[in-house]
Amino acid sequence: MTAPAPHPAAAGRRTGAAPTVDVHAHVLLPEIDALVAGLPGHAEARELDARRNGPAALAVNGPMVRERVPRMTDPAVRLAAMDAQGVDVQLVSPSPSHYHYWADEDTAGKVCRLANEATAAHCASAPGRLRGLGLVPLQHPQHMVSALDHALEQGLAGVEISSHAPGRELSDPAYEPFWARAAQTGAVVFLHPFGCTLDERLDRWYLSNTVGQPTENAVALSHLIFSGVLDRHPLKLIAAHGGGYLPTHIGRSDHAWSARSDAGAGCAQLPSSYLKRLYFDSLVHDPHVLRELVRVAGADRVLLGSDYPFDMGADDPVAALRAARLSEDDLDAVRGRNASALLDLTHA
Repeated sequence: MTAPAPHPAAAGRRTGAAPTVDVHAHVLLPEIDALVAGLPGHAEARELDARRNGPAALAVNGPMVRERVPRMTDPAVRLAAMDAQGVDVQLVSPSPSHYHYWADEDTAGKVCRLANEATAAHCASAPGRLRGLGLVPLQHPQHMVSALDHALEQGLAGVEISSHAPGRELSDPAYEPFWARAAQTGAVVFLHPFGCTLDERLDRWYLSNTVGQPTENAVALSHLIFSGVLDRHPLKLIAAHGGGYLPTHIGRSDHAWSARSDAGAGCAQLPSSYLKRLYFDSLVHDPHVLRELVRVAGADRVLLGSDYPFDMGADDPVAALRAARLSEDDLDAVRGRNASALLDLTHA
């Protein structure tokens, strides 16, 4: 097979600059699908997902995912795609379809262990270019610390979570031990929603994704901010999809915090100040929004993200970043310098 032509952005590594790092890329783990198939609760979860997305979206999703399976399972295909994009390093996380927050304690434990081990094995095929994230059972807070520790033991950088679990928001006090352990260990926590609780209101025109994902990001981050979680725990938390609607509408949160005693009761500072304690990927699909994200969060808090290899991602994430017309220093920070420091790639 002919090697792909080098992408212009790949020059970063050759010139001694920080590598280009994509922090939002997924791996598909057929072992997990086989594990949960036919278990009580699985069919109901699939039915809920179908209602939330609607038949038209499902008709597109199926072929789209099947066509991309090699890109998510074969490391050689992944590395070739990275070369074509000019990406030196990917932070690989399980497809959010593997969360399975419906599962009982025993099944959830098996899912997380398998996800951690299989993701680590996938990344071990190219240890200088692939870093990985595992899973924790968000529906069983009492087991999240042990699942996080297991992920770190596999050599993973941290774990991926959704915006909520059934009946629990991320502000739930039951999650305090997990946040404390993540802060203590320096583990990366990648906040990537899967499913939106607006349910059938978003079941047409792929609103379940285009409106649902940024909504879930904004809700989840607001729970972390207003509850004081970020006051208590210095987390390495990356929000997918640029943090959704929150960064560009944070002024409304600041106003409520200042004007209302109920809004300001849980966190110590203006909500907008917490954006500088979080990390955000660059996947916002609009150069003007990306510039605003850099303005409100800081260029040191935005990381390159592609959502590889899904159709809602960026096929050329570096070109999407350049379209924002950032200063060269800010562009280099987002392109890879920030993620290199966050993931300690110099010692990987």
